Amino acid sequence: MISGIQHFVFCKRQWALIHIEKLWDENYFTIDGQIKHERVDDYSSSITRNGVHEIRALPVSSAELGVSGQCDVVEFRPTKNGVFIPRLNDSFSILPIEYKRGRPKNDLSDKLQLMTQAMCLEDMLLTRIERGALFYFETRRRDDVTFSEELRNQARKIVSEMHRWFDSGTTPKVRKTAKCKRCSLANLCIPELEACEPVSEYIMRSLGQ
Repeated sequence: MISGIQHFVFCKRQWALIHIEKLWDENYFTIDGQIKHERVDDYSSSITRNGVHEIRALPVSSAELGVSGQCDVVEFRPTKNGVFIPRLNDSFSILPIEYKRGRPKNDLSDKLQLMTQAMCLEDMLLTRIERGALFYFETRRRDDVTFSEELRNQARKIVSEMHRWFDSGTTPKVRKTAKCKRCSLANLCIPELEACEPVSEYIMRSLGQ
């Protein structure tokens, strides 16, 4: 799932617990995000305004990348040099927009998720998408994202690494850090246990071996 990119960049173990072990738990951040996305994720709320078709909750996938997911919003803007969309009987430039509950992050997780969505749209529509946007509810503004070759290569690398972990069926170990406090899976992950001595070593030490 494309949405797993954000989990993977934040913490590979968190991603594996969700996408390999199928575990989930809620906290304030996850519930608040769901509430803020309610209208965005409603396909029936798609609109057309000033010739721009704004499609919400658009399913996307890429056979080449082996990923699928959903774009929060995709704007189809009329232009002579764009891709022809038979259903709309016109040519358009494509602008994917991802909505996020907080503010811009220090890592590339949001940009990589948006980039992967764009690459799926490119595969589906046989076109090239040069940019997208991230809308943050806390700042109430769009941040433009340029889809550079470097960002594309980073997205391919992340997706490839996700496939390797998924195919192995292995959940990575993790060291406890400050970001564990913000993780909704902290009570399921229990990172403190990673610092504990393995039972086998405890027994051998107790026996003096």
